[in-house]
Amino acid sequence: MADGPTHGLRAVVFDTDGVLTDSASLHAAAWREAFDPVLTAAGQPPFDADGEYRRWVDGRSRLDGAAALLTARDLRLPDGAPDDPPGVGSVRAVAAAKEAAFTRLLRERGAPAWPDAVRLLRALDASGVPRAAVSASRHAGELLAAAGLRELFDVLLDGGEAARLGLPGKPDPALFLAAAARLGVPAGECALVEDAVAGVAAGRRGGFGLVVGVDRTPDGVTELAEHGADVVVRDLTDLWPATSEARR
Repeated sequence: MADGPTHGLRAVVFDTDGVLTDSASLHAAAWREAFDPVLTAAGQPPFDADGEYRRWVDGRSRLDGAAALLTARDLRLPDGAPDDPPGVGSVRAVAAAKEAAFTRLLRERGAPAWPDAVRLLRALDASGVPRAAVSASRHAGELLAAAGLRELFDVLLDGGEAARLGLPGKPDPALFLAAAARLGVPAGECALVEDAVAGVAAGRRGGFGLVVGVDRTPDGVTELAEHGADVVVRDLTDLWPATSEARR
């Protein structure tokens, strides 16, 4: 990668939701549908689909996210069984409720690609830079295909593959490291692009050569730099000067 802040790095690993596709808002809305019945029953305020989403569930698997938020709210539910139906009786039931809500919202609203992501991916593809897409969600392949991005990636590792391989979720770097390995490039020679606190923390722990935080929040206030991002951008084309010129 010959210019920009990615100079000297050989490959790029991307998170999916919120970085490549405009799907973070769908996840946040689905989490609110899943959490609010539990919170209301406990006499607590509704789920904060902005701050609590970013702090506790963004970038995590459904099960890890459900457990993290409930623990943060000091609510204790049984773990439940893998086949628990959507509901409020267990952590797994809440996670299942989130999955059902997200599947419905995705069908109703869709999740388009971020234009800056498309420009950067095409520039990297034209330059022969290997690219991997990673997501804790089992819907990543579906999202990328619907957004017209799947063909721009050499490697895709999603939540289903993580479960099959027994890989822990973020902030553990295992999934990102597996993606780098499949690209055939050491993590120290890869850039990692993330919008979640848990994701940038994972990139730092995994020894990635450059950890890029993507801040798409309306107020531009995130904790990405404090959790390990080397650089924080609002537009992905800032990582590649030629694409920055092209958007003007």
